[in-house]
Amino acid sequence: MDCLINFPDTENDLSSELLHNFREHLLFQNMAPSTVQVYTYAVHQFFQLYRTLSINHLQLYKVYLLEHYRPQTVNLRIRALNCFLEFIQYPDGRISMIKIQQKTYLDHVISEGDYEYLKKCLLQDEKYLYYFIIRYMAATGARVSELVQIQVHDVRSGYRDIYSKDNKARRLYIPKSLKEASLIWLDSLNRKKGDIFLNRFGSRITPGGIRTQLKKIAFQYHLNPQVVYPHSFRHRFAKSFIERCSDISLLSDLLGHESIETTRIYLRRTSTEQQNIINNIVDW
Repeated sequence: MDCLINFPDTENDLSSELLHNFREHLLFQNMAPSTVQVYTYAVHQFFQLYRTLSINHLQLYKVYLLEHYRPQTVNLRIRALNCFLEFIQYPDGRISMIKIQQKTYLDHVISEGDYEYLKKCLLQDEKYLYYFIIRYMAATGARVSELVQIQVHDVRSGYRDIYSKDNKARRLYIPKSLKEASLIWLDSLNRKKGDIFLNRFGSRITPGGIRTQLKKIAFQYHLNPQVVYPHSFRHRFAKSFIERCSDISLLSDLLGHESIETTRIYLRRTSTEQQNIINNIVDW
């Protein structure tokens, strides 16, 4: 028989103490603020739909998610609720994740040609900030959240050490040509220390600000906005690296992947490359 847990009918009673305690638990586990927000939202959503926690309602919630969200979001919400069940030591089990069929192609990756074209346009128009932003992402494989942390002394050193939430470290290498060009740019700005990527107010630029501006840049230079976003340049780094160096284990380390299986996607062609091959080969 299900272990039933009843919750108050008022939203404030539910969110005030229970969600507060769960949020504090997540923060204590060193989860990122964005993850904490997603996890607490999932729990809040569940109890908006079902006032009683039971195996039956957990399964109904899974069905609800499948009907309303993409598979990745479904699994994220399930992971969040399972974390909550563990937190309250719920005895009657967890919700199983759904299997997601891995794509046989890469999607929404900026091509090498478009990347070179974009660099040329930004350089010609003297948009040096975004010239270096896209170059750093494509030449180092940095995530946008890591990119904004790069300091002037990192450029001089030629690398930055990145630490994950579980204290795992990886080194973000800055190639020699990029280092030399960056130092000339920073010297022209009289930037001797601190963050290298600043907004117009002189503060560290935000990942959200970069995403927004890249969309505007895509339209300005008549590029597909679906491939001009921060993670696309990280994909570009991985694709270009694996085409020039077949060491997938090294690439996995450089990208900070926990499993080499995650990195294997870069051995596959992009959907555009697959389409071009089909167009050139198939004439029957």
